[in-house]
Amino acid sequence: MSNANHHNKPQSSVISGVANADLATTILRVSLGILFIAHGWLKLAIFTPAGTAAFFESLGFPGALAYLVMAVELAGGVALILGVWTRWVSLALVPVLLGSIYAPHGAAGFFFSNEGGGWEYPAFWAITLVVQALLGDGAYALKRSRT
Repeated sequence: MSNANHHNKPQSSVISGVANADLATTILRVSLGILFIAHGWLKLAIFTPAGTAAFFESLGFPGALAYLVMAVELAGGVALILGVWTRWVSLALVPVLLGSIYAPHGAAGFFFSNEGGGWEYPAFWAITLVVQALLGDGAYALKRSRT
């Protein structure tokens, strides 16, 4: 096959016609969504809602805030994966990470490998949410935002 014929051959890829930036935005969006679902599920299924509420109270937060955080993490994660209100959901999730920096991770120092997990990871995660909000939905979003 000559080079001329090779370049004119139609692509049969699922991502054919999707710009790299849109694909990268989608990968970021879905990855963030999966991480939020994982953290929400951890609080719900492993730590239990009552255990999570008790932990929040031990940090000086109202126990009811634990239920709100679990709901926001799970619903926000699903919304990000589906690509629904991506910019707003990303920004709405930033306070969850800032709260986790304030307590418990802030007191553990910067590095997440420190005992108690430092604030390095939640800070990076908060930054990626702001980046996602700036980028928008990417490809394969159910409800694409107006740019």
